[in-house]
Amino acid sequence: MKLMEQLKEQLFIKWLIWQTRPVRIYWELDKLIKPDKLALEDTWEQDSPVEGMGYRHDRMQVTVAAVQGELKLVTRVEEYVQLMHRYTKEAVEAGAELVVFPEDNGAHLLGLLPGMGELDPALSMDEALRELTGEEAKVADIFRYLAPVTNQVFHHTFSALARQFGVHIMPGSIIIPDEQGQMVNRSFLYDDMGRLVGSQTKTHLLPLEVSWGLSCGQEVQVFDTPLGKLAFPVCMDASFYETFRLLTLLGAEIILLPIANPEEYNHFKALRGIWPRVQENLVYGVKSALVGQAFGLTLAGKSGIYAPLELTPGEDGIIKESSSSDREEVVVATLDLGALRKRREEEDRGRFNLELYEKYFPQVYRDFKQIKKHV
Repeated sequence: MKLMEQLKEQLFIKWLIWQTRPVRIYWELDKLIKPDKLALEDTWEQDSPVEGMGYRHDRMQVTVAAVQGELKLVTRVEEYVQLMHRYTKEAVEAGAELVVFPEDNGAHLLGLLPGMGELDPALSMDEALRELTGEEAKVADIFRYLAPVTNQVFHHTFSALARQFGVHIMPGSIIIPDEQGQMVNRSFLYDDMGRLVGSQTKTHLLPLEVSWGLSCGQEVQVFDTPLGKLAFPVCMDASFYETFRLLTLLGAEIILLPIANPEEYNHFKALRGIWPRVQENLVYGVKSALVGQAFGLTLAGKSGIYAPLELTPGEDGIIKESSSSDREEVVVATLDLGALRKRREEEDRGRFNLELYEKYFPQVYRDFKQIKKHV
């Protein structure tokens, strides 16, 4: 009986992979975008990110968009493509050259599991899985099972959208196995030709994610692009100053932050994230929030575009922010890279005491690890 169940599971996932195959994504986009702008060939190579080109950074302005998207479980791949296309189109029509999507932007695809969309949204993820499977299924195992599908849909959708609209897209994050087989929350970046620029694994997890069985990343990266030097840590990574400090020291100018906060919006809690990190490090920040009700959670947060105080109209650090914390919205603004670079040059002398950090940091973190062992 167990063998038959395993065979059924394998057949179902193969059928689902077939149902979400790239050509269906392209067919759907063909209906939404003029045929002469559609490139059906595959532009995404999972294991071959674009190598850094050492771009000349004389670009002075970049227009960016932060998508505030609502979590909607989809039952067909076409629904997901339509939703992501709509957000991208709205951002590009407003002038965006870089479009940023929320954390867990692949969670919509959980609706591909039969019966998932019919469950009571008040059920937690654990309860929903128990209702569907009739047993204690681990959340990480469900994401692992669906990973071949979510990976395929996610990457082909955003690679195609980036190429067709001629913009860079940071499509948010999805939960997938890493190179060692551990389940992680990972974000990505595509260039305006649809090529994978790189990825970033979330380095600080929520207790909820730990309970799901996810693992955190151990590396932060900055990517050299025609739009400037970009980085894209994930959600909780902004709650710790080290993440942004390391990225700044590595040269980041614009830091993109996808979030999916599982709590009611609170202005003061929100201040623990991207706003102070932008002020501390003199970078631009772009935050994209996932909102809505799902799996017993209320997802809320304001998408926004942030800058050092002196570079914002009201000298409050906010260039533009969504008008609500719980509805769909696309926030667009133009960043002045020339002004940022000038501001950083003015304050760089003596701003960071690297000799001090090098002297204490190894000892501080080594001592902290020792203390944690005895707590």
